Formats: sequence, C-alpha cells, structure tokens
Amino acid sequence: MFQTFFYQPILNLLIFIYNIVPGHDLGIAIIILTIIIKLILWPLSRKALKSQKALQEIQPKIEEIKKKYKDKKEEMGKAMMQLYKDNKVNPFSSCLPLLIQFPFLIAVFRVFRDGFGSHLDLLYPFITHPEAIDYNFLGIIDLSLTHNIVLAGLAGLAQFWQTQMMMSKRPEVKTLGAKDEDMTAIMNKQMKIFMPIMTVMIGYQFSAGLALYWLVSTLFQALQQLYTFKKEEKIENLII
Repeated sequence: MFQTFFYQPILNLLIFIYNIVPGHDLGIAIIILTIIIKLILWPLSRKALKSQKALQEIQPKIEEIKKKYKDKKEEMGKAMMQLYKDNKVNPFSSCLPLLIQFPFLIAVFRVFRDGFGSHLDLLYPFITHPEAIDYNFLGIIDLSLTHNIVLAGLAGLAQFWQTQMMMSKRPEVKTLGAKDEDMTAIMNKQMKIFMPIMTVMIGYQFSAGLALYWLVSTLFQALQQLYTFKKEEKIENLII
C-alpha cells in the first residue's frame, strides 16, 4: 500500500519532470518536485503553523497557570483546558497535519535512498522510460554520491534559519518571578542546535540528491512560515 500510494507516485513524478526539464538536469527536477510536494501539502502545513503560532501567543498565560498551580496538578489541568477553550486553541492540532505529511517524507527519502534509476520498473505505462539518468546537477555535483558536505552544510544552515525563525516568534515569558528558562524554552534551544546537526549528518551520510531535496524543502518551508506569520500579523493589525 505504501509503495502504491506514496513511493510509486513520487518516483513517477520525479522521472516525468526529469524527462521534460531542458537538458535533463536531475537537480532541477528535484527542486521542481520538492516545490510541487510542498505546494500540495501547503494546506496542512499552514494549519500546523497557525496552531503553533496560537500556542506561542498564549505561552505567557500557560506559564502563569503552571506557576499558580505548580503543586495542584488536577487544578492545573482544568485551568489549561479552560485556557485552550477560551482562546479556541487545540494543543494537538499542530501534530495531526505533520503526521499526515510523514508518509510523503518517508516516500521521498526512500526514493533518494534507493537511487533514482533502480526501480524504473515501477514507472507507469504513460511515463517515458529514460535510457539512462544523468546524475549531474548543473554539470558540477554528482547527486548519486554521498558525503557532499556543501549541500549537507547548506541544508543544516537552512534548518537553523527555519528553527530560529520559529523561536523568534515565541513571546517572552514575563510573569513575575518566572524562571529565566522554562522547559519549553530549553527544548526550543536544544532543537535549534540538534535539528541542524541532524540535518547535516543525514545529508552527508546519504546521496547528494537527498541533501538537495532537504535544502530546498527547508528553505521553502521557512518561506511558507514567514508568509503565514506575516499574513496573520496583518490580519491582527487590521482587527485591532
């Protein structure tokens, strides 16, 4: 089922794009494929981003509740639920869209991991079967090779920028007597370091094609994130 509904369509789309791209540049085909996937998943990504932004905005109130009911777990839970209800926020709504996107990410990962030409028997009848695949990107980078530190490093920097952007949108906790760093802030700072390092390690270990996909995907996601936050801020300003 996974192969039929996820792996095979993505492989066919990649080869279709490769066939029609001038010069049959696999790197350009990967970039176009990445943008198409991100646009298809945009409604889910936008919903997740809006949920994350809503949670960030009520974070100071969450910290106040934690401080007020730190020794009363049951009352804390009731107060949290009431806060979410009053602000029309579902704390789990940002997770579901990400879970739905996960099979697509796994499928893309497997396509790049297995090699673009190793499963051409899975092409649909109406997709032209290329005689051979040129793995060179702009005639410079062989996307079939591993250990490309340039693309892996750029993907890591993009991940850092995307994570930093998300953290910068989180309002500071200004409750009286609050700790300098609450648990969420600590986790965010760890993610800010851990995610880029993990991205570089994965991008370096696997093919340069996967690193290129990850780089473009992260940059596009960061731009979507920037667009969503800017749009929400404009709407809020108009309401005010």
